Amino acid sequence: MKRFYELSKLQKQRQSIGKSYLEFLRVPMMSAGLYNLPAGSTDPQKPHKEDEIYYVVRGRARIRIGDDDQPVAAGTIIFVEAAAKHGFYKIEEDLELLVFFAPAES
Repeated sequence: MKRFYELSKLQKQRQSIGKSYLEFLRVPMMSAGLYNLPAGSTDPQKPHKEDEIYYVVRGRARIRIGDDDQPVAAGTIIFVEAAAKHGFYKIEEDLELLVFFAPAES
């Protein structure tokens, strides 16, 4: 099992597959990925069955989780509990996020 990752290599790999999400780690109790939303785009997410943590690597946007609404930027850490309706919007700068699911995303 791979234990070490470099963000720049993950970014290139995500770009090469042409998708907004690249899962790079999966074990039974956790999964992790790199998620990208271009400026001006819409976040297509639906609630997940798993708890989730986002770490904003770069970019600026807003996130709504249930009735909570807040701006996010590089360095922000966000917790979203399982089944919570959530999404990023008003994406002002390309948003790049590290995403962690526990247990692994189904």
